[in-house]
Amino acid sequence: MSANSRLTIAVHVLAWMALDRQQNKVATSDRIAVSVNTNPVVIRRCLSELREGGLVQVKRGGGAGWSLAREPEEITLLDVHSAVESGNRFGLHHSPPNQDCPIGFGIRPTLTKVYDELEEQIHQVLARTTIADVLADVLAQQKN
Repeated sequence: MSANSRLTIAVHVLAWMALDRQQNKVATSDRIAVSVNTNPVVIRRCLSELREGGLVQVKRGGGAGWSLAREPEEITLLDVHSAVESGNRFGLHHSPPNQDCPIGFGIRPTLTKVYDELEEQIHQVLARTTIADVLADVLAQQKN
């Protein structure tokens, strides 16, 4: 199993855009892709999801590019998560386990309770962290 990096990439993109905002610049997918070290197509897909989530906006024509739709202090990581992730982080069996087995019978309801609690805790942590917090921490690491 591999980890999903969509949230990580989206937070990277938004932190980059917050820095651009401080410097009165407009972000482009090509510039962001260099920072993320990925293909600009990946960034454009991410930006599309973030736009649908109301977190970024695009400017066409002269000075074209992407910018934050809200202040970095107003965008929580939960907002980002909601824009780029779907469903729960923890999944159950793809097919129902054997209901005649004592473990197979009860594993799904048991794990559902545990996973629901984990999701709630994850959401609480994401809700109290903003893009401004991420940017400040990233920039502080350069000084160390």
